[in-house]
Amino acid sequence: MKVIVIGAGQVGGSVATALANETNNSVTVVDTDVDALSWLQERLDLRTVTGLGSRPSVLAEAGAADADILIAVTQSDETNMLACQVAWTLFHTPTKIARIRATDYQDHPALFDNAAIPVDFIISPERLIKNYIARLIEYPDALQVREFGEGKLLLIGMEVDRGGPMVGEPIHRLRELIPGIEARVAAIYRNETSVPPEGNTRLLAGDEVFFLAHQGNDIRRVMSVMRPLDKPYRRIMIAGGGNVGGTLAASLEENYQVKLISHNTRRARELSAALDRSIVLSGSASDTELLEEENIEDMDVFLALTNDDEDNILASMLAKRLGARRAMCIVNRPEYVDLIEMGTIDIALSPHQITIGEVLTHLRRGDMVSVHSLRRGAAEAIEIIARGDESTSRVVGRRIESLDLPPGTTIGAILREEELLIAHHDTVIESDDHVVLFLTDKNRIDEIEQLFSVGFGFF
Repeated sequence: MKVIVIGAGQVGGSVATALANETNNSVTVVDTDVDALSWLQERLDLRTVTGLGSRPSVLAEAGAADADILIAVTQSDETNMLACQVAWTLFHTPTKIARIRATDYQDHPALFDNAAIPVDFIISPERLIKNYIARLIEYPDALQVREFGEGKLLLIGMEVDRGGPMVGEPIHRLRELIPGIEARVAAIYRNETSVPPEGNTRLLAGDEVFFLAHQGNDIRRVMSVMRPLDKPYRRIMIAGGGNVGGTLAASLEENYQVKLISHNTRRARELSAALDRSIVLSGSASDTELLEEENIEDMDVFLALTNDDEDNILASMLAKRLGARRAMCIVNRPEYVDLIEMGTIDIALSPHQITIGEVLTHLRRGDMVSVHSLRRGAAEAIEIIARGDESTSRVVGRRIESLDLPPGTTIGAILREEELLIAHHDTVIESDDHVVLFLTDKNRIDEIEQLFSVGFGFF
């Protein structure tokens, strides 16, 4: 697949890295920043072109004439949209993806059509990370939360802890401990190594477990047997008044007590006028006196959501030291994530890993509904539609136990019209089922795409 990525910034660099590390992809990155392009080219097998990605001559040099996909992810919405327009008008690039940050554009979907502005798919890292944080706040003990079936089914990643009834118990006991609730353990990681989630596999304290269940109380019941649960969050402090922090405060303030700190006085005034219940403060989130005055020790969760990784990390460490119950921060640089996981900060939030999943959803072959990149890109959780019938499909009409799944792959659930089925060994897949899978090795994705492809003469 020939892919052109416009923009070598944090988002573009992460997308290019994810695509270049997969087989069968030919990636070209376009940017005006020579240093950023050199950094990518030194580390990855890809082409680079220096220039403004919305210009016809630059797109021509990048190979737009025979590109399959253009992904425009610069900081400028207008540049991204124009790049898609030029790619379609002059080169008829089949698929165009654009990063659109302004809600004013997002609120008018009629703008985006090949007869108007030819953008096939919009991605908004700010919206994605905001929604993701909101889910983490809803489930305080979760380390990761991913949605399938328009939110009906959730994949939860959490750490098993002493005091949980499932500690030391085999997985098959889960149904005994929570009767009437359907859940499926999709993956287990122990000391960074994947452990097959089989019925007799025992869970140990410290294991990182991924499970699938219906959203709502089912999730909490499953979590309660993995570890003693923390109390729900009530008081939240947000550092950063940008797109993420401001919109998150607006979405949370009805159900939580929210305080927001912005270092920009003018922005603080704007947010104070726009928000109904949140308390907006002007100052630095790494100011010990300010945090103590605002009772940081009473905060259930502190969120550092500025554009500066170092500020986020320092503010989160300070908030945690001053008594905040839980601290999360946005981190863009992968090397910082490793440091955070060894320190006092509870969760490192990577907008780019979340964005990559959204991009991959539109790039994967077959009927992919959603793709979530997990464990820093090493694993994936996907929702794919089973098409065809018993004569044209390798999966339709067959029991899960009879499928030739790649090693490290687990089918966790099936979404069938309005019905949600937690998968068991004897579950039969039907045509048009949405099948949710967990892959501990994302390099096996080609095998999954082949398995779910529709053809003739298989049997």
